[in-house]
Amino acid sequence: MSSHIKAKNRVLQEEVDRLLDSGNFPGVHVLLKEIWENSPGPSTANFVTSRFLKIRSKLTVVPCRIAFLRSFTIEPVTSLLRAALAVKRIDLIEHISDFNAYPQEILDEKSKLYSFSPDLIILAVQTRDILPDIWNCFADLSQDDVESKVKQVISEFYSWVQTLNKRIDASVIIHTLEMPVFPSSGIPDSYLENSQAEAISHINNELKSMARKFPNVYTLDYDALVAKKGRLNWCDEQKWLTMRMPISADCLIHLAVEWLRYILPLTGKTCKVLVTDADNTLWGGVVGEDGPRGIQVGPDYPGAAYQALQRVMLDLHARGIILAICSKNNMADVLEVINTHDGMLLRKNHFAAMRVNWQDKVKNLSEIAGELNIGLDAIAFIDDNPFECQLVRNQHPEVTVIELPEDCMKYAQCLRENPSFEKLTLSSEDRERGRHYLDRRKRKELKQSVSSLEDFYYSLQMIIDVSLVTQNTLARTAQLTQKTNQFNLTTRRYSEQQINETATMKNWRVYTMRSQDRFGDNGIIGAAIISLDQEVCEIDTFLLSCRVIGQTLETALLATIVEEVRKVGTKRLIGWFLPTPKNLPSKDFFKSHGFACTLEDDQKSRWELDLMDNKLSPPPWVKRNFL
Repeated sequence: MSSHIKAKNRVLQEEVDRLLDSGNFPGVHVLLKEIWENSPGPSTANFVTSRFLKIRSKLTVVPCRIAFLRSFTIEPVTSLLRAALAVKRIDLIEHISDFNAYPQEILDEKSKLYSFSPDLIILAVQTRDILPDIWNCFADLSQDDVESKVKQVISEFYSWVQTLNKRIDASVIIHTLEMPVFPSSGIPDSYLENSQAEAISHINNELKSMARKFPNVYTLDYDALVAKKGRLNWCDEQKWLTMRMPISADCLIHLAVEWLRYILPLTGKTCKVLVTDADNTLWGGVVGEDGPRGIQVGPDYPGAAYQALQRVMLDLHARGIILAICSKNNMADVLEVINTHDGMLLRKNHFAAMRVNWQDKVKNLSEIAGELNIGLDAIAFIDDNPFECQLVRNQHPEVTVIELPEDCMKYAQCLRENPSFEKLTLSSEDRERGRHYLDRRKRKELKQSVSSLEDFYYSLQMIIDVSLVTQNTLARTAQLTQKTNQFNLTTRRYSEQQINETATMKNWRVYTMRSQDRFGDNGIIGAAIISLDQEVCEIDTFLLSCRVIGQTLETALLATIVEEVRKVGTKRLIGWFLPTPKNLPSKDFFKSHGFACTLEDDQKSRWELDLMDNKLSPPPWVKRNFL
């Protein structure tokens, strides 16, 4: 840590304690986040964690129960992870197995693992521990010996995952096995068919294949992480021999961040939107001073740095991350660069929202959030100007601020390394999300051109397909429950495994809704989970993607469900509204559809619709198909 960063953090730490004494707990959390981002390391982690424990009960935090099943010392890494999660308002509750006791913990149904009831299990096993002969004395083994040991390890992993899948509802992350720094055969190991590297690679490929067969099982490419940071830099043989800690002190944070990449999407803490500055961010120079032809962006230095950043943004866009611009500038100048400059990779159709004006960026970010119908906590913001970054941190602490480094050549790496945009699965809806938001902007323009709201609805030519969940729609349905906040009546989060199990239960139904209109296919944008018998049907989950709120599709889905449950003779439909800070847009849903409130307190409200006396009419402008 540089002396400048140390001095800055000392000042911030003093301010943290002052704010603690004054009772400004949100302000404390904002500063803890800044302190951690300035210098993520052991000493900073201790300070952040100790102060977070003092304000935890005063903030809205997400608890995350993680079981670490390991073959080496990971405690120094989990202490860093705890701080990294704390600044994301995630409270780590951990269980760490004894050394190499993971097989017993998994196979013994009375073990601490199962009584702990984790949300996530991380299986972190070293090659040298699970394959000691192949790691230490590969040259002494026959080909049959190697094949036998490889098959045994693959079989053991399958057995462990199958057991976990049967006994516990938790996501599982499996470390792949790392390669040795120096293979036993030297250079020939890289091309021999039956080599040390080939044996380990075969196991890793099987682990990845296995993970694809189980919902909520993922592989963490530990070997790739070690290689990326440098095998010699990663290893600390002295620590390994004395404390069973194989990772050097400087690399501990890298493993913590890698875990974070998985934990953030599992806890719903990732960002949906990337808002970018323009001058000296998307391109080099100031377009208002240098002119559209004078700015720097293209394949050659220094414009290559900005083009590389745009390449990262395009990759994020392909994953379903929405892009927007927030710039103090003249709109005409910015659009000329975006539409005509040969070095630009990003064009106007890549941006779902643009705020190019001279008002402050804090206000512009609020307007972007409103236009896209998302919360500020779903936004990540990048800017080369430290002042603008600090202003957004202070005024919008929910926003994830990614302050770009001083060297523009490191911009792309800075954005790629940030875990805020990770996804554990990638659905067709994710790939099409950018187009969906562009179509939404077209709908808005159409709405402004018609004479009445009813005419607007008819002009959209909306069609919905309601169907029971299938294996092909399982991942998207789970994703909707995990990420949808605004129009989500109960905000219950479900994994793929839970959705799958619910769908196979006798008296339960899991519905999905796909929509399309004159502007294109929106994909699966709605879901409902209900339990039913002949007398009563209860709505467990009812949600709609924020990008289609206000098009009456929620009424169309509810009307379709009512028609289906009437077929089995259901007489009453029960629904619950569980309020959260984000789902107020759905507060009056039941009331506006003829339900009567039968119970209400600060935590919940219960609503009932008599299906014998009430008919719920679907919107006449929505064509409905039940598949």
